[in-house]
Amino acid sequence: QVQLVESGGGLVQAGGSLRLSCAASGRTASNYAMGWFRQAPGKEREFVASISGSGVSTYYADSVKGRLTISRDNAKNTMYLQMNSLKPEDTAVYYCAAAQRWSYYRVKRSEYDYWGQGTQVTVSS
Repeated sequence: QVQLVESGGGLVQAGGSLRLSCAASGRTASNYAMGWFRQAPGKEREFVASISGSGVSTYYADSVKGRLTISRDNAKNTMYLQMNSLKPEDTAVYYCAAAQRWSYYRVKRSEYDYWGQGTQVTVSS
């Protein structure tokens, strides 16, 4: 089992920045692909970004390319999402996830086995 805990969410003005963290505990997740998803009110949970177990390969949703950066520090069992140039449409609950069956980045929700509880990000206009 892997437990995931997100932190770093909050309220920020449009154009501002936030850095989300996802701390993993339990079984080591250093070989697992990990990712960030988000869910806005009344919408489906959607893919944001994913990173390979080694941290070398990453993949982003088109809506966040160039503004959000995913990274991980396997020595600390922690994944990050640096969010710059935030827009009101980025407002959502952000979830981190781990895919134990995969070491390369994954896009589909169904490929992830462990989820955090989520952290709220609100971007005001």
